[in-house]
Amino acid sequence: MQDSEKLKNTILEGLVEVYARKGIKFTMDDLAKHLGMSKKTIYTVYREKKTMFMEMVDHIFDSIKEDERKVVEDESLSTVEKIRAILGVLPDSYKNVDLEQLYILREKYPDIYVKVEERLETGWEQTIALIEQGIREGVVRPVNIGLVKMMFEASVEQFFSRDILVKNNIGYVDALEEVVDILMDGIVA
Repeated sequence: MQDSEKLKNTILEGLVEVYARKGIKFTMDDLAKHLGMSKKTIYTVYREKKTMFMEMVDHIFDSIKEDERKVVEDESLSTVEKIRAILGVLPDSYKNVDLEQLYILREKYPDIYVKVEERLETGWEQTIALIEQGIREGVVRPVNIGLVKMMFEASVEQFFSRDILVKNNIGYVDALEEVVDILMDGIVA
């Protein structure tokens, strides 16, 4: 990896951590201090917060896709376990991001939300293939996969588009786990 790409990744990882702690009100000084580098160095890569936030979205979703790839390649998991895991993938470093702050971010930078929506709606090939495999194996009942995809996307989009999690005092990780459980197991006891 080139030095400039390494620097960019370092800054984005630091941004996720600082954002998780301070939210949208973080300063470039906060980020520089956290990273142990000068603001000048950060500004050589990113001139403004908005650009950093836009790239942070891609960085987070790219990390999720990488973790999904690892799940698919894990031969110790059954097809059902892979489906459950792939739907609930969230890299550990992103589990502390405050959803209330994401809601505020959406209000200040609506085009970032559009990017989040786009990323949620794409990259489903592995998940769809696993559901189809589960149906062929007889471990997943025949379902309309497009409808499953839409239900999952709509749930996650609601987490970002409204302060529903904050109002219900539930964290993103717990909410995601519950959505996956309901999609996989239904609501019947």
